[in-house]
Amino acid sequence: MRKWLKALSRDDQRIVGTDIATVEFGWPVGMPTCRPLASRRGLLEVRSSLTQNRIARVLFCINQGQMVLLHGFIKKTQQAPENDLDLAVKRQKEVEGGKAAK
Repeated sequence: MRKWLKALSRDDQRIVGTDIATVEFGWPVGMPTCRPLASRRGLLEVRSSLTQNRIARVLFCINQGQMVLLHGFIKKTQQAPENDLDLAVKRQKEVEGGKAAK
């Protein structure tokens, strides 16, 4: 997650960081900044509009009352890629000690 974030431009880093802070400190936050993923129980996404008409998503879960960032990516299609979702679910299971639902 950190490596992906550092690879973004400084402006994009600021946008994503601001959106994450909005969700973290303003919880519960809804659309357009944050929404749960219907296909993956317990996963939520921070939705960011970046420079150059790009869209970023940061997938996270809530564990023991804390926001845990699991995975970030630039969206290129309407649907989130399955491999990105699967990676976030894998990390969620690790964070929650294997208790995450499929």
